Amino acid sequence: MKRSALVTALAALTAALLGSGGLVSEAPRASAAAACTAADPDVYTPPATVPATPGTVLACRSVTLSQVPGGIAMSAWKLLYSSTDNQGRPTAVSGTLAVPSAPWTGAGPRPVVAFHPGTLGLGPQCAFSKQLAGAFQDEYEGDNVAALLKAGYAVAATDGPGYLDGRTHRYVAGTDSGHALLDIARAAPAVPGSGLSRQARVGLWGYSEGGAASLWAAQLAAGYAPELKVVGDASGGIPGDLRQVAAALDGGAFSGFLADAAVGIQAAYPALPLDSLLNDQGRQAVRTAKSVCLVGTVTALAGRSIKDLTTAGLSLDQLYRQRGSDGRTWGEVLDAQKLGVDLGTYKITFPVLQYRGALDEVIPTATEDAVRAAYCAAGVSTGWKIYPGDHLLADNQAVGDVVSWLGDRFAGKAARSDC
Repeated sequence: MKRSALVTALAALTAALLGSGGLVSEAPRASAAAACTAADPDVYTPPATVPATPGTVLACRSVTLSQVPGGIAMSAWKLLYSSTDNQGRPTAVSGTLAVPSAPWTGAGPRPVVAFHPGTLGLGPQCAFSKQLAGAFQDEYEGDNVAALLKAGYAVAATDGPGYLDGRTHRYVAGTDSGHALLDIARAAPAVPGSGLSRQARVGLWGYSEGGAASLWAAQLAAGYAPELKVVGDASGGIPGDLRQVAAALDGGAFSGFLADAAVGIQAAYPALPLDSLLNDQGRQAVRTAKSVCLVGTVTALAGRSIKDLTTAGLSLDQLYRQRGSDGRTWGEVLDAQKLGVDLGTYKITFPVLQYRGALDEVIPTATEDAVRAAYCAAGVSTGWKIYPGDHLLADNQAVGDVVSWLGDRFAGKAARSDC
């Protein structure tokens, strides 16, 4: 589904729920075709063991990205690479690397943008790497990837943790997602035939779920991946406080995203209780959430409230008090995902651009604004822009500005802070 069609469909769906009115030319390098020969299922099969060194390429295959518009000549690969989960354990993550065929004419080696997509759904078919290659269509950020490639940058797009066979996507789990984004930047130069340098400047970018992931990557970069030359992060539509987001989603038009968050957080923190709290409707909602992508998540799970899905009719506050087998409560785990906290420990040494839609109907604007305020208070150079659209439209409206902003960071220009 093209972005315009998806935007139109979701706009109509949103109005109803709220009660208101190219093919890509690929030029794969011979060395990549010879070395990256994994079968497609191998990219999504969890390996028996994962190297302790994050950013290790475990499997790769040359692909055509049919859903990146504009006929851009490129080499592209799916890849499986090593990362680290929130417990410090090695894990494997899938993703995509795309490198323009046109020679890089800027200073230094070709820059790399590590990209995390926005919400796509929990179903295994929803992985961004599968959708970019045309296996299933529900994604809406092929234009973002195209804009970066046209500017001459390599794009290392993680699927995010948990899209491998037999696993569950760790939706909005901050540390896991931040690690996955940083580690695909580490992995990119190791893909045979990519021509990328480990000395390349790196930019981070994400919107919505991806915006939270890219800010987590920004917060973790200095401590987790100090060798990466990260020069800036652009993050939009940020679900900065999951409690606040949950309160806005529960029982509303976009309550499917709350279901995704419950399933994704529990996958990342399996000691938390979930199935034992659910009634039959709740278990069916979980099965649905794990099987569908973006549109299915919105349509199938709209209007669901946590109290209707739990045996005890729990409110959100009551759910937050439920304690896991490790002693941590749901509330404590959700608070650990909050952005803009403990920025004295999370040292961000590069500029950040944050943005949102003025009419955001999915993420409460108060939490987006609060993240910006927290970064400013901590002395992080923070650009800020509000676009006239809603949640989905603002993603597209920002593309040109973000690519330009990243280009300035790659060129070494000083960033303006809007604090």
